[in-house]
Amino acid sequence: MQILWFKRDLRISDHPALAAAASAGPLLPLYILEPEYWRLPDTSARQWDFSAECLHDLRDALAALGAPLVVRRGEAVAVLDRLAKAHGVRRLVSHEETGNGWTYARDLRVAAWARASGIEWQEVPQSGVVRRLKGRDGWARQRDAFVAAPQATPPAALSPLPAGLEPGAIPDARALRLVADPCPHRQPGGRAAGLAALDSFLTVRGEPYRAAMASPVAGERACSRLSPYLALGVLSVREAAQAAAARKAARPGGGWGGSLRSFEARLAWRDHFMQKLEDEPALEHRCLHRATEGLRPRTPDAARLRAFERAETGIPFVDACLRYLSATGWLNFRMRAMLASVAAYHLWLDWRATGPFLARRFTDYEAGIHWSQMQMQSGTTGINTIRIYNPVKQGQDQDPDGRFTRRWLPELAAVPDVHLHAPWRWEGAGAVLGRRYPEPIVDVAEAAREARDAVWSLRREAGFRDEAARVAQRHASRKGRGPRPSRPAPASPPGQLSLDL
Repeated sequence: MQILWFKRDLRISDHPALAAAASAGPLLPLYILEPEYWRLPDTSARQWDFSAECLHDLRDALAALGAPLVVRRGEAVAVLDRLAKAHGVRRLVSHEETGNGWTYARDLRVAAWARASGIEWQEVPQSGVVRRLKGRDGWARQRDAFVAAPQATPPAALSPLPAGLEPGAIPDARALRLVADPCPHRQPGGRAAGLAALDSFLTVRGEPYRAAMASPVAGERACSRLSPYLALGVLSVREAAQAAAARKAARPGGGWGGSLRSFEARLAWRDHFMQKLEDEPALEHRCLHRATEGLRPRTPDAARLRAFERAETGIPFVDACLRYLSATGWLNFRMRAMLASVAAYHLWLDWRATGPFLARRFTDYEAGIHWSQMQMQSGTTGINTIRIYNPVKQGQDQDPDGRFTRRWLPELAAVPDVHLHAPWRWEGAGAVLGRRYPEPIVDVAEAAREARDAVWSLRREAGFRDEAARVAQRHASRKGRGPRPSRPAPASPPGQLSLDL
């Protein structure tokens, strides 16, 4: 008997670990619900609700093969040890996981238990991320080869579970005593929902993807909306990439060709950012460029952080995006980048203060992308171009008619269109600001100037470029305009910000 441990790979299709275990003999399909994980500052009830829906779907799919998913609640080593002793398990199979620091530490404990117990633990790759990579040279070829390889075929049938072994309950968020987290417009979990999103994107919604992804209004429909399904492994990146390639070959005309090429590129960038965390797990907690550790106070300004978390910054487009994210669990990437940028530069908050809050809001939270991007948008990598988003201009560019902002900030109904994104410039502002809607917590233009001066002053200091070269050597893309070792140039081509999945 083997244990097949499901983590962030909640599917049976293109599941290399399932294929490997099934070919070796009987298996016990297991998911461990770890209460300590769900009490972390970067996890939330909305994420669990989505996960639970995916687990129910996975249980049904495995039951159709003959062995329903077993769910156990507790600490991973204790759960595995009990099952191994009860059922004579000598082999544990799972996919490699690139998760947050907590899951990394947990996997180290599981590895130590397996060694001490004489149990073989086989970890199988499930994406283009390469474990124990010695350097980035040649990585893209390895990743592309994995994505182009044939998909793993699910077994025709599984042996029944051992007699008397109950599958176990999949509790809801209330039963887990998670903090209430209403998300009325969250995407549904499960493989059927993921496949429906993939199909509608490739056949109907995706043609304007390339042009529409920047707008929170147009992007809601034009973006693939696959990110939560990829994050939980309901769909594999390889499935999505191969489906996009087939669609591109079948329908290269109109806007489809360019949009599908952009989508394929973003799937590759997804693995690129995941590889960063795999190579350096500490980037979740420590600035990549060591000189930037002292750039912002580690103890954040409590009033500014509270205003950001409550969507009460007084900057309309920022607050509208935060409210939209709260209600949907998703936001297009340009707006995510803007939120991280405003928090870091205008509010001058450390990325480790705002990162957990944003992580909890995202149904599609993926640690490898999230923490790499929080640092990138905060200017702490040392190798990326400084991008200080102007939230007023972003509102004017991405929501020119004010439809999005007015929907999520109805208290601004009296503000004329021309002043909607900067109501403090309106002569009637006194009737609204400080009464129905907050005054801006900072002067947008002045805060940007001060941030720009501070960041560039640090970048001119002696030794900054040498440290940037070290970061680039370890983490920069080798495609396009990669950085030269002697200077902190951009780490990747201009399309790096558009991870709109």
